[in-house]
Amino acid sequence: MNSPAKLEATLDSYVTSVPSPQNMLDVFRGEWSSRFPPPHDSLSAGPIPLFQDDRIHWMIQQLGGVGGHRVLELGPLEAGHSYMLDRAGAMSVLAVEANQRAFLKCLIAKEILGLPRVDFFLGDFREFLAETREHWDLCVASGVLYHMRDPVQLLAQIADHTDKLFLWTHYYEPSIIAANPNLKHRFGARIAKETNGFSYTLQRFNYLEALNGKGFCGGSAQYSHWLRRDAILNGLRHFGFQNLSIGHETPDHPHGPSFAVLATK
Repeated sequence: MNSPAKLEATLDSYVTSVPSPQNMLDVFRGEWSSRFPPPHDSLSAGPIPLFQDDRIHWMIQQLGGVGGHRVLELGPLEAGHSYMLDRAGAMSVLAVEANQRAFLKCLIAKEILGLPRVDFFLGDFREFLAETREHWDLCVASGVLYHMRDPVQLLAQIADHTDKLFLWTHYYEPSIIAANPNLKHRFGARIAKETNGFSYTLQRFNYLEALNGKGFCGGSAQYSHWLRRDAILNGLRHFGFQNLSIGHETPDHPHGPSFAVLATK
């Protein structure tokens, strides 16, 4: 026989109010990172304007638009950039998300906002890139490179499937990291490595207590590896992206120095 506590927990999963977008968002109450765009900005979600992201506006401007583009998006998180690509006229967006909770949040966002040209896949985009032979007009990889255990291998995989890459990432800069008391304790050993003829150094980053939060949106292991800025740029060139435009450089970002790169072949 079920205990009263178990029965109460079961019944707590039911919503007894009038159906609404807020009810959908409240499935993940307290876990959202993104603030929804107008006319849905009165909804209670997260604080960050990822549905109106200046980095994506910059990318679209640099490209002269994305109308007619087939786009591969890696790690859509809560569909903010997917929404912007859809509204900017992309022909299609295939967004691959490994985090189950983030994937479900993307589906909620799609239901609220309507994203007719976006498809969300649940799975590891590294495994997807290793198996598919498809080629996309553009790959959007915002906020994912520094969550990889081998970020250079990801750059090599992306280069096999597109001639245009938008990348936003944190990078490792020893002097800046050492001056950040909230960040420096997370970094560990360095590892020298080579991928397809390109030599580089990986700097271990440990998630530590961040793994305890339900809203965790990092990589799929307890640690990742960061690259130095020059290693990212040289790696892109090594794998064929010869034209690099840099924007939104933020050396003093509280979570580590960061920049955006639009890379084309």
